[in-house]
Amino acid sequence: MRTASVSRDTKETRIAVEINLDGTGAYDVQTGVGFFDHMLEQLSRHSLIDIKARADGDTHIDFHHTVEDTGIALGQAISEALGDMAGITRYADTHLAMDEALTRCALDVSGRPFLVWDVTFDRDKIGEFDTELFEEFFRAFAMNSGITLHIANLYGSNCHHIAETCFKAVARSLRKAVEIDPRQADRIPTTKGQLGS
Repeated sequence: MRTASVSRDTKETRIAVEINLDGTGAYDVQTGVGFFDHMLEQLSRHSLIDIKARADGDTHIDFHHTVEDTGIALGQAISEALGDMAGITRYADTHLAMDEALTRCALDVSGRPFLVWDVTFDRDKIGEFDTELFEEFFRAFAMNSGITLHIANLYGSNCHHIAETCFKAVARSLRKAVEIDPRQADRIPTTKGQLGS
């Protein structure tokens, strides 16, 4: 089983994440940030990656540290669980529709982290959650998982729907990209002999 556990303790947050890449999409998420929990649950359910996450952060200040540090820990766990990435499909993309909103995600599980974020929100908050934190989460996740991640909202008017399509599109793309390709067997999917360089 491709599993990993990561703990991250700072003066601002205490984060613990456990994942199983070959799971069923089972989730147990408690970050103290309700809307963020909802998004992480979508990420787990639609990627079929089991995610258990606990976060205790300085939410009395704001949600920034909790969201970013959870992205760091989750990305590190994904990277650890992938190991040398032998046999994975590697590339995937998804167009994800939710009512009036449509978002595209394309990613490369390459070991070379990068984020392209082409998503705008016409308001600063969804409930108490700062919409600018979505980019912070995905940047932390991409940089620590070693994934090249492109997310673009093509259209939409409801900010909740736009945010949710981002997480679901990433989830569906992750599901495909980290799956073992039966034609690859134990080969690393690159001509260079190793990913990440």
